[in-house]
Amino acid sequence: MDHAADVPDVFDPRIYADGVPYERYRLLRDRHPVAWQPEPEITGWPAGPGFWAVTRHADVVRVLRDHRTYSSWLGATQIRDPDPADLPFLRRTMLNQDPPDHGGLRRLVARAFTPARVDAFAGRVRDRARTLLAAARDAADGDGSADLVRTVTDEYALLNLTDLLGVPPADRALLLEWTVRIIGYQDPDDAPEPLLGPDGKPLNPRSPALLGEMFAYARDLAAHKRRHPGDDVMTALATAGLDPAELEMFFFLLTVAGNDTVRGAAPGGLLALARDPDAYRRLAAGRYSPAGAVDELLRVHPPVLSFRRTAAVDHELAGQPVRAGDKVVVFHASANHDERVFTDPGRLDLARAPNPHVSFGDGPHVCLGAHFARLQLRTLYEEWCATMPVPELAGPPKRLVSNFINGITRLPLRVSGPAG
Repeated sequence: MDHAADVPDVFDPRIYADGVPYERYRLLRDRHPVAWQPEPEITGWPAGPGFWAVTRHADVVRVLRDHRTYSSWLGATQIRDPDPADLPFLRRTMLNQDPPDHGGLRRLVARAFTPARVDAFAGRVRDRARTLLAAARDAADGDGSADLVRTVTDEYALLNLTDLLGVPPADRALLLEWTVRIIGYQDPDDAPEPLLGPDGKPLNPRSPALLGEMFAYARDLAAHKRRHPGDDVMTALATAGLDPAELEMFFFLLTVAGNDTVRGAAPGGLLALARDPDAYRRLAAGRYSPAGAVDELLRVHPPVLSFRRTAAVDHELAGQPVRAGDKVVVFHASANHDERVFTDPGRLDLARAPNPHVSFGDGPHVCLGAHFARLQLRTLYEEWCATMPVPELAGPPKRLVSNFINGITRLPLRVSGPAG
């Protein structure tokens, strides 16, 4: 298919190192709401056939809700096509399944991931936020600043998740290592050196060949939980009658998605507050509902930038003829800034209501861990407001090179001084 000359590129992951390309998204929403995007070879990753970029809120919601037309199973959910040999393996996880198969697995893990089990960790989450923020103050540089990603948010997301899963403290660094390898693979500064296949091309970090260590750990941890059960998610999964492949893929999904949702959203929210000190002061003064403020911060900094579906049938979307087999990619950050839905979307409005953002998706694949993520984010922001100064940038933030995860890898903020 031809790529129109005035259609901006929103595929190249290097674009996102400079910030989410909101102006490009706006041009697409206004002129090409369903736009064909080529997939050239970039930084050693092979070229692909191209895809439809979906940028308006209504169309994004339609794609996410209509699993019969837009399948997660046909080609999985990453923009890049998986190796055909890996596709059966990838289809074992509920992320890459369609109803009705998806529903059965989702109900099973939902029973392990109940709001009551999550809420039982609220006190531990608050203690961790206080401890990490105090440690960041103590470790501040001479100018009173600290990198919040390194000192607070990476540890906060990881340790909260491993508490919920029931991962022993000695093993917790492994989960961060696996997450960085799988999520940050497009970023030469964030990911380890990629392993190359026989053809000299990088191997997909989600391929079974590169997940063996994580899967072996999941099996060993499940066996340990059967012998020594606890009130945690891995005990619930280990005793739920899953076959080994299903258990491995659940552990993969919870480890990576569960960690990186908060790992991306927490520094993004703090950055948004640092850029709008008046909004922060009103939040600290109790002028806004904490839950509503969290949702607005999620709207302006969704943890996930894009998700892919594959067209199951020929159809039309926003006037474009889409053929069966075409890749259809929704852009969450664009939908969250759609002027057709959000008044003055570029403004941080911590009292915004309603706020139908799609930062946790929509439809059958809406984020299963959204309750836990909101709990962690609300707690972190509350503790910052109670004990820390007005967030102020002490240097430029560094963003993850990725067209998938809206990540921040460095966030220098002022951390010493009176609470603001």
